Amino acid sequence: MTHQSATTATDNPRLIRDLDPELRPREKALRHGIDSLSNAELMAIIFATGLRGKSVIELSEDILHDNRDHLSRVVRMTPKELCSRYKGIGQAKALTLLAALKLGERSVADALRDSDEAITSAATAYRYMAHRLANLPHEEFWVMYLNRAARVICERRISQGGLAGTVVDVRIVVKGALEEQASSMILFHNHPSGNVKPSPQDEALTRKIRDAAALFDIRVNDHIIVTPGKYYSFHDEGVI
Repeated sequence: MTHQSATTATDNPRLIRDLDPELRPREKALRHGIDSLSNAELMAIIFATGLRGKSVIELSEDILHDNRDHLSRVVRMTPKELCSRYKGIGQAKALTLLAALKLGERSVADALRDSDEAITSAATAYRYMAHRLANLPHEEFWVMYLNRAARVICERRISQGGLAGTVVDVRIVVKGALEEQASSMILFHNHPSGNVKPSPQDEALTRKIRDAAALFDIRVNDHIIVTPGKYYSFHDEGVI
């Protein structure tokens, strides 16, 4: 019978501090900057500890590989889904990871707000609103009201529905524009299915809002269908 030596903590390190100093994400970030870290290393800092027989780096790499390296897929999960899909991840780890990813999403929109950039393209409008709509499991309809310089006055949620649609009252949309003294607006809603193609109902609603707003000399600049990582712009497609 061959005798094997006992496994030490450094054979399968569970803590970041057990890793070789050159491989520790925190130390690497301090030496070379946070941008030097891979997604797995950033995730490892969030998790701090791995699982039995699996280091924190390996755990992070497994989650990313399982989602084809798309963080947007991870952020769409619920804490319950993360816990059930990845054995050993508890609610605390799941919540910590999802909170960090959600902060990252919101920081993109916040950077636009902070810069007070004019919303002159569908791509910019999508970046501004994606964190609100892209990962929802149900449909919501939002309106972004703009001033004469195409800068954001505010965003309002008009309605919330189910998986396949949401009811929108055209009067509420136009009333909001009048209250905010907006010169124009951009319409948004999400498709939880991931399909960005507009339905005939989407097109009809867009025309109704455009025509109603025009009575008050308020423009509908665009209607954007939001999904994770992609969008459909009525303006860019020549529909509006």
